[in-house]
Amino acid sequence: MNVTDPVSDLLIRIKNGGNAGHKIVRIPGSKLKLSVSKILKDTGFIEDFNFAEDSKQGEIEIRLKYDSYGDCVIRGIKRISKPGLRKYVKKEKIPIVLNGYGIAIVSTSKGVVTDSDAKKLGVGGEVLCYVW
Repeated sequence: MNVTDPVSDLLIRIKNGGNAGHKIVRIPGSKLKLSVSKILKDTGFIEDFNFAEDSKQGEIEIRLKYDSYGDCVIRGIKRISKPGLRKYVKKEKIPIVLNGYGIAIVSTSKGVVTDSDAKKLGVGGEVLCYVW
């Protein structure tokens, strides 16, 4: 499968897996996808993730998290910066997602971080996606 936007592929697989009620979603690996997965785990949007080596690029296995009603914890996920139209923000303009109920994932010079971490670090960057 030829994927031109690996981050969109990651987000769509997570969203579709949650909507279908899957416990585990498997995604081809990359450093950027691992960083996004780590942020999703640290902020409580997914239960856990594992990286498995194989002969190609490896595979990320994400365990989705569900609430007591059986609904996926990730209610929405939206790609912001796309390969054809990149969205960069200065440190003063880092977005707030749903009045703080969601997160923005930002790729900065200090690595891939959440919106609040980018503000603490005092850096702007490319807004990859919103998760709520």
